[in-house]
Amino acid sequence: MINSEQSSLLTELKCPECGTIHSVAIVQTVCTHCASTLFAQYSLNTGITKNILQGRPATMWRYKEFLPVVNPKYIVTLGEGFTPLLPVKQLKKFTPDNEVFWKDESGNPTGSFKARGISAAVSKALELGVQIIATPTAGNAGGALAAYAAHAGIQAVVYMPKQTPKVFKDECRLYGAKLLEVDGSISDCGKQVNEQALLNGWFQLSTLKEPYRLEGKKTMGYEIAEQFNWELPDVIFYPTGGGTGLIGIWKAFDELEQLGWIGSKRPRMVAVQSTSCDGIVQAFHAQKLVSEFADGGFTIANGLRVPKPYADKIILKVLRESKGTAIAITDEEMSAALKEIARSEGMLLAPEGAALWQAFKKLKTNGWVLPGEKVLLINTGSGYKYLENIVI
Repeated sequence: MINSEQSSLLTELKCPECGTIHSVAIVQTVCTHCASTLFAQYSLNTGITKNILQGRPATMWRYKEFLPVVNPKYIVTLGEGFTPLLPVKQLKKFTPDNEVFWKDESGNPTGSFKARGISAAVSKALELGVQIIATPTAGNAGGALAAYAAHAGIQAVVYMPKQTPKVFKDECRLYGAKLLEVDGSISDCGKQVNEQALLNGWFQLSTLKEPYRLEGKKTMGYEIAEQFNWELPDVIFYPTGGGTGLIGIWKAFDELEQLGWIGSKRPRMVAVQSTSCDGIVQAFHAQKLVSEFADGGFTIANGLRVPKPYADKIILKVLRESKGTAIAITDEEMSAALKEIARSEGMLLAPEGAALWQAFKKLKTNGWVLPGEKVLLINTGSGYKYLENIVI
């Protein structure tokens, strides 16, 4: 059960681009002035201390004051969050002078970190009276929406690329969602969702075109701080498709500093992409403010096939602010890493997570990761769902 002695400290939605304030009392999508993603704002100068966390359930809703649901009765939870930190052990030959940890999101409901954002977004949609939710997905978000919508008594409509492994499609159908398969990438799915949502009056849950999925994803940042005893790691590697988690983690660190729970130290953030869709990597190294559309077709990492993230400008801003970097990994490298980690660490990662291991080794070899630095790799999902894509 969710402890209800104190409700959300949510105050408003603010556009990070133009500063326009939007109400949290009605359904919102993006900024009505400049179409930017909206950020939820909270009253963080209330003197709240870390002591509020004592005795709370080990889920993401332990941070409910900093999540958007005002009335706790609308919280839709399946126990998501507070995933473990696991140190690299058998592969320490690659990390002789670094502490390297995995934050393993594969144990979340429906097998991925998508449960976090969907839990927050569906909860807020339920509180605002939404009855039908539609989303484009590369796989995991569709399954998560189908499950949480079922739990909330809301209808889910999911648009998914035909090339997505069958298990993702079966999952959606088993949870009762209406599934439509699309020739093309998630961008093509997004176009169809947008058209049909306007025609049918559906609420869209597209990545960063709705303000509350970001809030669920940011709880990874709260957990990282708490699990590292409020001292952040030096480097965080993050698989970057739509980039919600990377942006959310960065937002969490800002909120935690305002609360006085952490200091001003920040990790260097590393965006890891597939060579099939590496627009962020190209834009970062060309010092551009936005990315170009980049779609080289199929990749075994479904979640990384996002040709142009909606919030590319914000992703690139986080990388620059954090003094981070961006790197692209091939399918062959992901597959090799997935097998190496499974055989040496006993973890069956999603290809998106396995890409981080190759990215770490490359950046360690070229000296970008420094001796003595504490490094965190975020595995975003379970490899079991991707077996159709992997040659064993």
